[in-house]
Amino acid sequence: MRDTSVIVVGAGPAGLLLAGELRLGGADVIVLERLAEPVTESRASVLHARTMELFDQRGLLDELGTLPNLPMGHFGGLPLDLTADTRYPGQWKLLQTRTEALLERWATGLGARVRRGFEVTGLTEKSDCVEISGVEVSGTVVLRADYVVGCDGEQSTVRRLAGFDFPGEDAGRELIRADITGIEIPNRKFERHPRGLANAYRYPDGTTRLMMHEFGARPQGTEPTRQQLVDTWHRITGEDISGGAVVWLNAFDDTRRQVAQYRKGRVMLAGDAAHRQLPTGGQAINLALQDAMNLGWKLAAQVRGDVDLLDTYHEERHPVGAHVLANIAAQTQLLFSDQNIEPVRTVMAELMAMEPVRNHLAEMISGLGIRYGDVGSRIPPIPALRTGKGVLLGGDRAVAAPWADRVEFADELGFGSALIRPDGYIAWVGGTCGTLEAALRQWFGADRRTT
Repeated sequence: MRDTSVIVVGAGPAGLLLAGELRLGGADVIVLERLAEPVTESRASVLHARTMELFDQRGLLDELGTLPNLPMGHFGGLPLDLTADTRYPGQWKLLQTRTEALLERWATGLGARVRRGFEVTGLTEKSDCVEISGVEVSGTVVLRADYVVGCDGEQSTVRRLAGFDFPGEDAGRELIRADITGIEIPNRKFERHPRGLANAYRYPDGTTRLMMHEFGARPQGTEPTRQQLVDTWHRITGEDISGGAVVWLNAFDDTRRQVAQYRKGRVMLAGDAAHRQLPTGGQAINLALQDAMNLGWKLAAQVRGDVDLLDTYHEERHPVGAHVLANIAAQTQLLFSDQNIEPVRTVMAELMAMEPVRNHLAEMISGLGIRYGDVGSRIPPIPALRTGKGVLLGGDRAVAAPWADRVEFADELGFGSALIRPDGYIAWVGGTCGTLEAALRQWFGADRRTT
């Protein structure tokens, strides 16, 4: 007997978005979270254009109001204009705590169940289900599901218990990050000093987010102290922040790893559980959320018995993750190397002034350049996608009628007929890649009239 169709481990951004997507697709889901209460600190605070589009196509932006927007991003600390053909160019400031609260309200409103204070201690895959054992207040518990997805972060328990291979490179640099109140210092964006790099951003509530790296600082394996924060900032910038109150403080590093496979049988990984990277420019949270969006509708289709698309999750997202890790590795060298990197930064700045280079990097950072297959580019958000179904734009509705329970119909957007996947990517364009009926069968399963 199963307790649910899908168990998602981890109630961070990826896990909560995945839970909502599964519920939109009709799959029963339980989210297990080790922490008894939501966290109060925000490790991430930036959403990029493609993530904003994905939120829009689910109606998730409606309650947020107007978010602070920064038209300029960066590549390796060098200014990068993120202007693009989208409703959401630039970087959008949304604290991770707000992102998680938004996604939890949405997912639970759709029927997802979140169980907090549940620490996973065991995972056993069987021929017809996965067993998760764990400990919560009531004692030891065993839950059974058809599938399990680990969205439980860099130190993923699911990844370890399921035996995923996690190759890559260990850390060589350490950074300190903190939220602090009661200080008056100027905002800085990757300001380089002889001793290191300093970043500061003051939020509307008066809290200042600091990030710093002292050139040559290697991982210590322990969390920094308040005094280390104060001393490091002073050595780099010359400023005294000792009068401030530290709200939150941690260290992070440039470890770079990615699982060899995003799926092992009935177990999958998404977000930081699947790839570990320096969270440069907010790319980590955006990459994680886009993993969840890609997987959710496919796993729901599998649970419904419509079509088996689970292998395409690895096929599509592993290359995207590898590309992001590569660009972060390049940025790490530009950002955190000592003064010897300055000639390379000068040449890179000259290249970035060229429009083709700027466009390439802007599409890379924003996520707008992601394509899946020959025709799999994104479309702008449209209301028909809010249901979580596919959408036929224009085209022969009579042909698609037997898939009406899985595909919405909408007027074309000016580029002819197209079949859109639930995640907002094009699956088929009229006259270019086979018949509409073949595409419907490939992505949405069998004709209901013949089953």
